[in-house]
Amino acid sequence: MHDISKGLEVWTLQSLLNISIMLGILALGLTLIQPYYQSLKKYLTLRVAIEIWNVFTILVVDLLLAIVVLIGFMILNPDIMADIKVAVPFIPIGTILFAIALVIRLFYGGHLFSESRFRLSLWMMFAANLANIVGFSLIMEAPAGEYLEIHPSAFWTFVKTYLRSNANPNGLEVAQVTFYICFPILLAVFIWGFITAMGYLKQEGKGK
Repeated sequence: MHDISKGLEVWTLQSLLNISIMLGILALGLTLIQPYYQSLKKYLTLRVAIEIWNVFTILVVDLLLAIVVLIGFMILNPDIMADIKVAVPFIPIGTILFAIALVIRLFYGGHLFSESRFRLSLWMMFAANLANIVGFSLIMEAPAGEYLEIHPSAFWTFVKTYLRSNANPNGLEVAQVTFYICFPILLAVFIWGFITAMGYLKQEGKGK
């Protein structure tokens, strides 16, 4: 029973991580297609419908980013990284960049196409997805051992030995170093977002 429950836990966590990578790509894609949104607005005749459409297109991206960051935060701990294959340091770096993009969108006008910070948040999302794609395609889903037995490769062997968080012992050591560096940075981003949010709440309180 212990082996079954442990296997189910590993499968669930690995699936969540893989899904979050796809959601990050989806969030970037939905942010990039601003001209498409503008073209669809021509078919909306009511002002209320247009406003709802504007809010919806922004909110969907922010919700996706929040999900990606939450899953990334959950994955970025020594115990889980030792259980599942996480591309280090690529996936943790991607989580940090997504978190920065989310803070910019939520508190610095990065969700508005007309604002200059919109492009900054977009670049953060692009860099995060680039890190995730490299990590997923080249490290997490590197050729299996059966393939390497027939087609030996120093590159793929190095990748699977050192850059997978659950590779024992080298991957575990790299994962630990990644955690010691990336976790404090992610924590600092959370604190930055919290302090910014509290500043806005304080201003709103004074206004009333």
